Amino acid sequence: MADAISLLRPRTVVGPSLKAAGEWALGFDRFLHVRIGGLVSGACWLIVEGQEPVHLREGDTFMLGNPPPYVLASTLDASPRPAGPVLASAEDGFVMIGPESERDLYLCVGHITFDDRNAALLTDLLPPLVIVRMDDPHGGRLAQLIDLLAAEVGVPAAGGPLVQNHLAQILLVHMLRAHAAQTDRPTGWLGALNQDGIGVALRAVHADVARSWSLKELAEISHMSRSAFAHAFKSHVGVPPLEYLIQWRMSLAQDALARDTQSISELARATGYRSESAFSTAFRRVVGSSPAQFRNQVRKPAHSGTKEA
Repeated sequence: MADAISLLRPRTVVGPSLKAAGEWALGFDRFLHVRIGGLVSGACWLIVEGQEPVHLREGDTFMLGNPPPYVLASTLDASPRPAGPVLASAEDGFVMIGPESERDLYLCVGHITFDDRNAALLTDLLPPLVIVRMDDPHGGRLAQLIDLLAAEVGVPAAGGPLVQNHLAQILLVHMLRAHAAQTDRPTGWLGALNQDGIGVALRAVHADVARSWSLKELAEISHMSRSAFAHAFKSHVGVPPLEYLIQWRMSLAQDALARDTQSISELARATGYRSESAFSTAFRRVVGSSPAQFRNQVRKPAHSGTKEA
């Protein structure tokens, strides 16, 4: 999980948070990639298009993954107004609705976006909505994190944005853990991590991506036969084991090429290929272009911005 989230290069925007009273409703447009929120106090409705409305109470936490339009509201029959102009009116990290003396709702939120090249590693695994209740086994810890995040919002303390960003990313990890625990069979690598045999193989691959792994070796460390391991891995992760290894290597390669941190020959060795040509062939098959073409393409936007009009 740490490898995947690191590769996603998460960028976090915390807030604006909402304090409200009376009847209100805010309509939000579709967005990318993940939004996390929690109720510090009060209660409200979360209405995601295509989902049953959810009544959130103090201590509850939610995560939206690439969601369709949704509404936050005091009641189900409240008429929503566009959230954009309301959020734009925020002061000191807060949107205020209703009389100050009556505001009993305090909703703290964070929006996390990822590098588009690898965002699907996570967003393809998430449902539009994950709810963790206060009384859930993970709920108390998440509520504590929301309280910590809320304490940082609007406080002009040294390092505040850094603390907020890290807390939001910690929230993301705990929400992913809660989602995996809630779901009988989470999809992709997120679910496979909880499987004793397959999880061992996944961790081994991530720990030594340059090794020339064979199906036999991965099956042995999973204490399964090759056929049983291959079937179980594909059933849980969605692709065969060695195809997953190639895809992970190419995700690492795209990130390194985009940041220009290694030469192509160094990158070939780092991702388990004995020659630059073998690496280039695999890269072209997965990505659709050669490593050099990919690197030049991602460089273009940066260089084009320096040209004179």
